[in-house]
Amino acid sequence: MKKSKAVNQKRATNQNKLIQIFARIKARMYEKHVGSKIIRGMVWFSAAITVGILAFIILYILVKGIPNLTPELFEWKSTTKNQSMMPSIVNTLLMTVFTLIIAIPIGVGAAIYMVEYAKRGSKLVSIVRITTETLSGIPSIVYGLFGYLFFVLACGWKYSMLAGALTLAIMILPIIIRTTEEALMAVPDSFREGSFGLGAGKLRTVFLIVLPDAIPGILSGVTLAIGRIVGETAALIFTAGTVAKVPSSVFNSTSTLAVHMYVLLNEGLHTEKAYATAVILLLVVLFINGISKFAVSRLTRNRGEQ
Repeated sequence: MKKSKAVNQKRATNQNKLIQIFARIKARMYEKHVGSKIIRGMVWFSAAITVGILAFIILYILVKGIPNLTPELFEWKSTTKNQSMMPSIVNTLLMTVFTLIIAIPIGVGAAIYMVEYAKRGSKLVSIVRITTETLSGIPSIVYGLFGYLFFVLACGWKYSMLAGALTLAIMILPIIIRTTEEALMAVPDSFREGSFGLGAGKLRTVFLIVLPDAIPGILSGVTLAIGRIVGETAALIFTAGTVAKVPSSVFNSTSTLAVHMYVLLNEGLHTEKAYATAVILLLVVLFINGISKFAVSRLTRNRGEQ
C-alpha cells in the first residue's frame, strides 16, 4: 500500500510538471504570435501616449507658471493689485475638509448597509447602485444648478461655503459609495465567519474585522474624491461664489484655487497669474495624492504584518 501511494504521488508530481511545461510552451507560442505582438505594441503605444500627454501638460504648466510666481501672490489679503491666491488656498483646504466630513459618513455607511446588512439580491441595493452610477455620470454644471436652486435660493443660504460643500458632497457620494462597496466585498468571508465563530456580533465584526481590512480601498476612493473637490469649478461658481477671501463663517462666500484661476483667466487681465495659480493647484493635488498613497501603503503593510 505504501509503495502504491508513493508511486501515485510520483505520477501526480510528474503530471503537474508536464502541465507546467506545456503551459510555458503555450505562453511562449502566444508571445511569438503576430496577433500577440500587435496587441502588446498597441498597449505600449497607448501607455506612451498617456504618459506623454500627462508629461506635456505638467511641463507646460510649470514652464508658464513658475516664472510668474511672486511673493505678492502669497499675501494674506487679496486685492485688485496683488491678486493673491493665499485666501483661495485656505478656502480649498477648508472646502475639502468640510465636504469630506459630510460625505464620508454617509457614503461609508451606505456601503456598509449594502454589503453587510442588506439581503442578497435586494431590490433596494440594486436601486441604490443604479442611482449612484447615474449620479456619477451627471455633469458638474448640473450639480451646480441644483445647488444654486436648492441651497442658495430655496434654503436662503445665498453664495456660501455651506452651499458649496453640500453640493460637492452630493457630487462625490457615488465615488465613495462604490469604492467602499468594492473594498468591503473584497474582504474574504472567512474573516466574518471566524469572527462569528468566536462569538462576536454583527456590529463588532463589521467595525473591528471587516472595516479595518477595507480601509486601504476606502482611502483610495477618498483620494479620488479629494481630487474632484480640489479641481471643481462649475459647481462652486453657482453655489460658493467667487469672493477671494477667507470666510468668517460657513454662510459667507468663498473662492477655491480652481475658481480663482478661472476668474483670472476669464477676466483676461491676469493670465500670467492664472498660470502661477495652476502651478500651486498642481502641487496641492500631487501633495494630497502622495500623502494618500503613503497612508494606503502603510496601512496595507501594517495589516500584512498583523
